[in-house]
Amino acid sequence: MNAANLQFEGLLMAIASINLVLVRKGVLSPQEIDVALRKAEASVAVTERPDDISPSNRNAFCFPIRLLQLANQCQPEADIPSYSELAQMVGQMEEPRDNGV
Repeated sequence: MNAANLQFEGLLMAIASINLVLVRKGVLSPQEIDVALRKAEASVAVTERPDDISPSNRNAFCFPIRLLQLANQCQPEADIPSYSELAQMVGQMEEPRDNGV
């Protein structure tokens, strides 16, 4: 596996863990984190050239945001699912790809 992919996975899981700590300590609510993540995802829709972004590129852009959204949906007292579990859930919610058919 590419080392950059492992670094990316580690970074996402670190952010998810930090978000969980912020919720557990009462600094932020899950809803506040969700709003921030939804704003980040919406930013792809307001780029200078939204028609130039293919569905697969949009999914790539949104993947880390969606993974963090799913991790954020866990109960504060529960552990965060593994990266593999979260990635599989993101794959199930991604927009269908245009296969040119």
